[in-house]
Amino acid sequence: MSLMEKLSLKGRTAIVTGAGQGLGLAYARGLAEMGANIVVAEISEKTGPDAAKELSGLGVKSIFVKTDATKREQLDQAVVAAISLSGTLDIMVNNAGITLWKEAENVSQADWLKLMDINVNAVFYGCQAAFAPMKKQGKGSIINAGSMSAHIVNIPQAQASYNTSKAAVVHLTKSLAIEWAKFGIRVNSISPGYMSGPMAGPFWQDPAIGGVWKRMSPMGRMGEPEELVGVITLLASDAASFTTGSDYVVDGGFICP
Repeated sequence: MSLMEKLSLKGRTAIVTGAGQGLGLAYARGLAEMGANIVVAEISEKTGPDAAKELSGLGVKSIFVKTDATKREQLDQAVVAAISLSGTLDIMVNNAGITLWKEAENVSQADWLKLMDINVNAVFYGCQAAFAPMKKQGKGSIINAGSMSAHIVNIPQAQASYNTSKAAVVHLTKSLAIEWAKFGIRVNSISPGYMSGPMAGPFWQDPAIGGVWKRMSPMGRMGEPEELVGVITLLASDAASFTTGSDYVVDGGFICP
């Protein structure tokens, strides 16, 4: 099989949580461009249908399934929808997540539980939901949303709780990779650096925050969501058939110094 054939996702089906906008939509576009059918597992009924319509325009099947990723039963419904598209669930991208910038001493119990529910529990539930069909098929690729914050303590913002959640995702990824390798299921994570968009973009021009980031960034700029897509499509494909338990940091060299 040629490399181009290994990279192709034609005829495969992916679920992407939080695919209505931002990084999730970028991931879904990339997978669709490589031929994958897409289930847009998105909580927003405003962005989800539009995303599915856009992806269908790329020549693949795409449907919107309203999904609160913190609810296992709703993720199970997304899995059923994925199998209805092509008979298999080949790719699961657990992307949905939030951030929290608040001094640790001021993080309430409600803040902590909400962050962990969305950033950690939802990833675990998504992996669980994908397990049964992937085990039955004897193969599958799960890709979890980490962050460079799993590896460093970002400054000047205070986000101990967020950093902890992303470190948990990366270690969960490695743990599941070991447990599920015998079933042919690969589990990897992608850890972006500062990316343009609604989450970090507005802070880039703030001298007190973005000024610090710029001085620490070897490439001197934020990344674009499209610059993450190559890693996602590679990990989803047969070209990465021997890759599991890996965390791919895509941060313009930010964590190197």
